[in-house]
Amino acid sequence: MSLPSDAPVLLLAVPGDVEGVPAEIASVVRVDNPQIEVRLASVAALDSAFPEGRAAVVVPLMTWPDPAVLGQISKAVAATGADAVVTGPLGPHPLLAEALHIRLAERGLARADRVRLLNISSPVDAVVLGVPGGPDGVQAAQPTAVLLASRLTLPVVAASLEGEPGVRLAAQRLRDAGAQRLALAPCLIGHELPAEAVSEAAASIGAGHAAPLGAHSLVADLVARAYGSQLAT
Repeated sequence: MSLPSDAPVLLLAVPGDVEGVPAEIASVVRVDNPQIEVRLASVAALDSAFPEGRAAVVVPLMTWPDPAVLGQISKAVAATGADAVVTGPLGPHPLLAEALHIRLAERGLARADRVRLLNISSPVDAVVLGVPGGPDGVQAAQPTAVLLASRLTLPVVAASLEGEPGVRLAAQRLRDAGAQRLALAPCLIGHELPAEAVSEAAASIGAGHAAPLGAHSLVADLVARAYGSQLAT
């Protein structure tokens, strides 16, 4: 995108530590969009990250709308009096479903090409889409589950990785419907839950699991798109 020199700063708001995956995502966004000034801050330290005399677009580094976190971000923005707008989370979006598909394929849990390999049997019968949060998180993930199911041509059920309705209930539903080989697709960037949360959830239902989304280029693309959508309006 072509931007003026005084274009708003992209401020990536991270629930938790900014080191690791969030820093990698910010780096990818910078490389792919050198005309955008990208800043990174934890939600707790957001008030000190706003550029003086510059507008900002705050993009929460989240795949689903956590009301508590979004409330913290809105409160921090309001307290500074900064010229800033806050975007929604990164999902649901077709690119998010594509990134989840790629992560599954990397672990041999999905066909890599949904067009050319349609006649080859799938390595699994169904997928559990693991999300952070409880019932609200599961509800918010439903559109992503539908998008992923469309890509995989398999049943996909969203479930909480840290509460109810949990992955065991989702797995039981799928097995009751005839699915035996399950995979767990974590709809996580990677900083939301402890690293072992995904492997433990997968083990509890006897399923293989994909890696978190991490600093996938499509996640960085979604960040840039969130920023660009605000400029367009």
